[in-house]
Amino acid sequence: MTAPAAEALERLDGIARTAGAAILAHYHDGVAVELKGDRSPLTAADRAAHHAIVDALRAWDGDVPVVSEEGDLPPYAARAGWTRFWLVDPLDGTKEFLQHNGEFTVNIALIEAGEPVLGVVYAPALDLLYHAGKGSGAWKQEGQGPPVRIHSARKPAGTPLVVAESRSHPSPELEAFLRTVPVARRVQAGSSLKFCWVAEGRADLYPRFGPTMEWDTAAGDCIYRHSGRDGERRSPLRYNTPTLRHNHFVIGE
Repeated sequence: MTAPAAEALERLDGIARTAGAAILAHYHDGVAVELKGDRSPLTAADRAAHHAIVDALRAWDGDVPVVSEEGDLPPYAARAGWTRFWLVDPLDGTKEFLQHNGEFTVNIALIEAGEPVLGVVYAPALDLLYHAGKGSGAWKQEGQGPPVRIHSARKPAGTPLVVAESRSHPSPELEAFLRTVPVARRVQAGSSLKFCWVAEGRADLYPRFGPTMEWDTAAGDCIYRHSGRDGERRSPLRYNTPTLRHNHFVIGE
């Protein structure tokens, strides 16, 4: 893992696209659904993407640990001393995948010292890719078009805001929070695309109340952090915590 960020991101994009192809191979099937312990859905597409990503990352550099939603989770005692590891959600938005609305993503991020320094979010059904790296900025690529640099927008205090919110996880806490800020419009999306919408200025704020796991957020958070025009954007999220869980957050403040 000594490649420059641009070269590393190109390789990471290829891994995400391979996983996306593995997911799309199941997209129009009558996919069997299992329920995991937390009652979230699991499909053959999740497993296929997991294996494609983990195998590719280990072939790239077997010394960098990989934590995937669909893999075995090392205890914190084993993880506490890690300075670098991959954090992967092979299919973020399984509910959106099952509803065939296209808003599901492959999320891969490299974490160093508790922060995401490389990340890719790929929506295979939309052929839409976002990636970012520390020192390289945040970029968006639609289909076979050229990558385009994206920037998040900072609005003056009191300006009505476009708020990105989860399509599948409404909450009373979100409604209470939105009564405290000026809201111009609310837009819904599945998976980590909400981070990307803030990163490209399509939305100003992404509040999330209720628990999420670190693999849900790391890649999208990386896109957001590196979307600033004048340096990195501030994020409240930290990684490799004992529980690998976030209770709530607001992105874009």
